[in-house]
Amino acid sequence: MLTYAALGLLVGAVMGLTGAGGGVLAVPALVGIMGFSVTEAAPIALVAVASGASIGTLDSLRRKIARYRAAIWMAATGVPMATLGLGVAHHTPERALKIMFAGLLLWIAFKFFKRLDAARAEHSLQASLHPDTGRFVWTASTTLLLGLMGAVTGFVAGLLGVGGGFVLVPLLKRFTTLSMHQIVATSLMVIALVSVGGVVSAFAHGLPMAWPNSGWFALATVVGVMASRKLAPRLPEIVIQRGFAALLIVAAGAMLTKVFAI
Repeated sequence: MLTYAALGLLVGAVMGLTGAGGGVLAVPALVGIMGFSVTEAAPIALVAVASGASIGTLDSLRRKIARYRAAIWMAATGVPMATLGLGVAHHTPERALKIMFAGLLLWIAFKFFKRLDAARAEHSLQASLHPDTGRFVWTASTTLLLGLMGAVTGFVAGLLGVGGGFVLVPLLKRFTTLSMHQIVATSLMVIALVSVGGVVSAFAHGLPMAWPNSGWFALATVVGVMASRKLAPRLPEIVIQRGFAALLIVAAGAMLTKVFAI
């Protein structure tokens, strides 16, 4: 129980500070430390992620930093793709899933570190923001772009059993001019909505759930999110960005270690 609680606190803290789905740590931790397969770890991670992200979303809405219309739209396109990703996962070898997961994490970490110190350039393909309010201007291109982000996030969530934030945060960073704190808040809301859809799909597919330890894991995740959301406003954006990139490398290393230990 204590191990599950400790892992949950760590996952929750990561979610609250970086906007990552928590599954980035939860899946490798449950596989590497608790001995689960990726398929077994996926529903446990999703329950914890959905619980923690929901609490983080309520805090972000209270502070009015989450772009909730964009989050709802991205979740709407993401939930159907999560079901598709889950179906693909059932027909993909376990070892291939682990290598795919680790490779994607390392690639995103590399791209994220590469842009950390560079000024954000204006791109022709970028969601439009109102210069005064910081809210999205809902043009056709912005609607399409945000919808595609949600679809990619949902598919990855279902395929790898994660909340998808580790993909969504870099996408929002690349294709919007939101601040890092707004990105984290918006990502948490998308994660909450998409992960709930993923949990429903997991139960519909009859995936196993290791109760009551899963409950302790989810509860500790919520506590971790609540604590980290209090800390987040005091941290510079560069600290959050570097922490996010470093997290991806650690998670990828843990997963690859498990793969080549087989």
